[in-house]
Amino acid sequence: MYRVMRFEVLHAKRQHLLFFLALVLLLSASLFTQYLLEQRSQGRAAKLEQLRLLPKGEILRPALLGYQQLGADLLWLRVVQVLGDRVVRDKDYEWLYHALDVITTVDPKYVYAYEAGGVVLAELASRVDLSNRLLEKGLAPNPSSWQIPFRLGFNHFFHLGDHTRAAEYMAQAARIPGPFPIGPPHYTARLASRLYVQGKNPEVALEFLEAMLEQTTDELVREKLQRRIRRISLERDLQMLEQQIRQYADSRGRRPASLMELVLAGLLPGIPSEPYGGDYLYDSKTGKVMSSTHDERMGVYVPADSLATRGDVE
Repeated sequence: MYRVMRFEVLHAKRQHLLFFLALVLLLSASLFTQYLLEQRSQGRAAKLEQLRLLPKGEILRPALLGYQQLGADLLWLRVVQVLGDRVVRDKDYEWLYHALDVITTVDPKYVYAYEAGGVVLAELASRVDLSNRLLEKGLAPNPSSWQIPFRLGFNHFFHLGDHTRAAEYMAQAARIPGPFPIGPPHYTARLASRLYVQGKNPEVALEFLEAMLEQTTDELVREKLQRRIRRISLERDLQMLEQQIRQYADSRGRRPASLMELVLAGLLPGIPSEPYGGDYLYDSKTGKVMSSTHDERMGVYVPADSLATRGDVE
């Protein structure tokens, strides 16, 4: 009996050792291939070639012999290196999505890959379709993640102009139990309710953007979010000023001759500062207010005004 037990223990150890050696060989081959590619193509092109040549996750996952998380981490490092070049072209994002799809198939619970990948695809690649596809893939295997439905809510609100669907995703995020950061931030439930009833209010958009900014570390994405905040702040001020002008006209029977009359009438504590350092221009004949820095008003919630397509326009 003792011999049988000892044989079984030795056999189990041998199997474990064989699996470990196989993993080492697999990783060594991967690193050697990576080295050859970098020597041949030098830098950025080599890194993109590695993403393009990745086998499908369904093939790679069983080949990792139970070390799926380690494999996914190594692949994520390659993705980070590509993004670190800051010269990724539009066509390169197809391969980036392929790599993210492989990573999340190898390790379906890799929440950060869904979250960060979804943001990059939507905000930097202008590929909201790929971002949503990746994020939706992560919903089922990660029911305790509030980040994934939160990002889907952001995409549907700002890129697709669908504040009802955005509210549904935000409500899904708000239902995740636990204190932050395991559970969602305290403002998530409030945002969900406001999206349902006040989806076209610039204040809701600003609250959503500031929440997104609070959670984002990528500098390029942060710059786009900050530009968007200034632009929507401008629209919020314009709408507020025009609303007060209408209220003044309703109570006085005429429009104010200047914006300062709104302050003197107690309707405003003061004229708000224009976010770009300009002035607010008022036409007393039409009741319209414009900015000295922007000729056109923005549509806060239409797809053409998404961060990805117009985020670079100040």
